[in-house]
Amino acid sequence: MSTDTIQRFTISVYAENHIGLAGRLMQIFTRRKINIDSLTTSESEIEGIYRFTIVIHVTKESVVKVVNQIKKVVDVMVAFYFEEDDVVYQEIALYKIKSSTLLGSNVEKVVRRNAARILYVDQEFTVIEKTGHKEETQELFEKLKPFGILEFVRSGRVAIARPMPNLHSWIEEVGLTDKFVVNS
Repeated sequence: MSTDTIQRFTISVYAENHIGLAGRLMQIFTRRKINIDSLTTSESEIEGIYRFTIVIHVTKESVVKVVNQIKKVVDVMVAFYFEEDDVVYQEIALYKIKSSTLLGSNVEKVVRRNAARILYVDQEFTVIEKTGHKEETQELFEKLKPFGILEFVRSGRVAIARPMPNLHSWIEEVGLTDKFVVNS
C-alpha cells in the first residue's frame, strides 16, 4: 500500500502510569492536527505497565512519525503501530431504549439477529449490549433507531496484535526485569 494513502492504524503504547502522561501523548496528536478516533487505556499483562490503544486515520508516513515521537516521551517504554489486518479488535456499544418498545415489536428479534444481548431491563428502559467492530455496532444502531434510542455509547477499540511484539522479551532486553513483574 502506498505511504500517501490514508488508512486506519492502531497504536499500542506501553508506559508507566504517571499523572499527565495521557495529556502529553494527546499533545503529540494535537500538534500534528491528527484527530483520534478512539483511545482506550488499561493495565497491561505486566504489573506497573499500562497500555494505551489509540486509533487514527492517517498516512503510513504520518503514523511512523507519530510513533517515533511518542517513543521520545519520558514515561513511554515502547510504542508500536499496526495496520487494520494486524490486530484482533472489538468495541462495545450500549443502547438504551424504552422498555415499552419491547412489547409487540421486533426489538428482541433485531437483538438476536445482530448477536447482541439484553443487558438490563426495568420498567422505564432497557439496555442492549453489542460487541463487535464499529461498523457492526453502527449497523445495530441504525436498526434500533426506528424503536427510539434514548441513549447510545460506544467504547474505544480494545486490540491485540496478531504478530505481537513480545513485551516480556523487550523488558529483559533493556534490563528492566527487576523493576517489572510479569504476570503469569
